[in-house]
Amino acid sequence: MKTPRTTFLILFALAATGAAAPAWAQSRIYRCGNEYTNDATRAKERGCKLVEGGNVTVVPGMRPAPAAAGAAASGTSTAPQRVNDSEQRARDSDARAILEAELRKAEARRAELLKEYNDGFPQRSALEIRNVQAYQERTAALKAEIDRVESDIASLRRELGRLPAASGGSK
Repeated sequence: MKTPRTTFLILFALAATGAAAPAWAQSRIYRCGNEYTNDATRAKERGCKLVEGGNVTVVPGMRPAPAAAGAAASGTSTAPQRVNDSEQRARDSDARAILEAELRKAEARRAELLKEYNDGFPQRSALEIRNVQAYQERTAALKAEIDRVESDIASLRRELGRLPAASGGSK
C-alpha cells in the first residue's frame, strides 16, 4: 500500500532522474537545410529531416532590409559615385604621402632593430649574462620583429607601386 509520502518520493525520484522529462519535452524539430521548424506538415512537404539526439535551441535571425527600399527611402543610391580627375589625383597624392610616411617610419624601425640585433649577437644585459635562455629568447624575438617590419616594408612598397605615378602627367 502506497502512502502519500511514498507517492511523493516516487514522483520526486522520477523528476530527479529525468524519467518524467517527456512531460516537459519539446515537440519534434525538423531541419530543412539551414532552417528548423516544428511544423510537421510543412516539414513533410519540404522533405525535411527529423532532428534527434538532443534539444535544439534556435534563435531567429533578423532579416536585412531590402537594399532598393532603403536607398529609395533615404534618397541615396548604392551605385559608386564618380569623382572628378582633380579630386582623384588629390586623393592619390594624399594616399601616397601617408604610405611614404609609414614606409619611412618602418625603415627607421628596421634600422634600430638591426642595430640592436647586431648580426644575431645583441648586447647582453646584466640579467642575461647568467640566464642564457632569456638571452636566446630576446634574440629570437628581435629576429621575429625584424622579419615583421621587413614584411611591412614590402607591403608598403607594393601599395605604393599600385598608386598612379606622383607626377602630374597624363596616364
